[in-house]
Amino acid sequence: MSLLPVSEARARVIAAAGAALPAETVPLEACAGRTLAADVVASRTQPPFDASAMDGYAARAADVAHPPAELAVIGEAAAGRRFAGRVEPGQAVRIFTGAPVPEGADTIVIQENVERIGDGARIRVLESAAPGRWVRPRGLDFAAGDVLISAGRALDARAIALAAAMNHAALPVRRRPRVALIATGDELVMPGEEPGPDQIVASNLAALGALVSRAGGEALALGIARDTKGSIRERLAAARDARADILVTLGGASVGAHDLVQETLREEGMDLGFWKIAMRPGKPLMHGDLDGMLFLGLPGNPVSSLVCGLLFLRPAIRALLGDPWADRVATEWAVLGAPMGENDNREDYVRASLAPRPGALPEVVPFPVQDSSMLGILARADALIVRPVRAPAAEAGQAVEIVRLDGVM
Repeated sequence: MSLLPVSEARARVIAAAGAALPAETVPLEACAGRTLAADVVASRTQPPFDASAMDGYAARAADVAHPPAELAVIGEAAAGRRFAGRVEPGQAVRIFTGAPVPEGADTIVIQENVERIGDGARIRVLESAAPGRWVRPRGLDFAAGDVLISAGRALDARAIALAAAMNHAALPVRRRPRVALIATGDELVMPGEEPGPDQIVASNLAALGALVSRAGGEALALGIARDTKGSIRERLAAARDARADILVTLGGASVGAHDLVQETLREEGMDLGFWKIAMRPGKPLMHGDLDGMLFLGLPGNPVSSLVCGLLFLRPAIRALLGDPWADRVATEWAVLGAPMGENDNREDYVRASLAPRPGALPEVVPFPVQDSSMLGILARADALIVRPVRAPAAEAGQAVEIVRLDGVM
């Protein structure tokens, strides 16, 4: 049986995710990392008036066109406190950054180009200032009614700053997808516990929890299911009770005598979508539906589970959040710093270091050992080199496609 291509497997997972989750309104200060559920429209114009961009004097450009020119200072304008009068020929108003430009003035003479005469009631302008100089016109940034932030955007500091300037105290965001995480295996103990002579520490729960949080989901770590159907069923009951949107098992996805996840879930009513994909690491990935929960069975090897989490779990979470780009894994190009051999019938994701090169594509160098149990290499990696199925050998200096890990894993 031929293995399912990565792109088709991801498309099936995203399609199974279904419609985006409902929206909820959240105070602006709690919106960081949330995903916008509806377009945000400006409720005001910014700036709401012609504003000074510098400290200086508001004047008429015609009066300062031929310096030196003497002007009478008739008042002052500061941020939040405008000058209420009008600037007539031969007059100026002392003005500070952010203050409304007085009526009649059409330019700002910066204070460095001005000499005060006597007590400052008059000034001498030493350089000309064209109409509009150092004036931020009304609506320079945006106008009331403009759609400035689109639905599906993950809200970062930049988007939150803009929403605040648009005068929104709260925003509609998607409910966070609840992702139940269950590790499986008698060989596992939780971090901080003392492993037995034949046991290892479970790293996947914490790792996938971090990936879920970064993607915008709510991680529900449900502990370790032992290699019995009863233990697996107990953890499934906990996922149901938590009303999880996505169920993720870690390990038990192969065909050994102790790999009971698929058999137990089928007995519990799981509709299996696919099992095994043309990918390295991560071949034994499972996908299905259980009681309306999107199910992903990730491999137990820690590197395999994280790479599968990046390529399948993260897109599923983004789909539930209404992200229009959920199906896209961001890739870019880099230049190989070392040769690579030809690839086989599985799409390969190779851990590699990345070094910037001024004015050129970055250089990417694969680590010589790629065992899927080695988290030390993954922690040092900056990117994954994407090697297509049956890719021929590649020489140093050849351009290859990569997935950057910073910000997503």
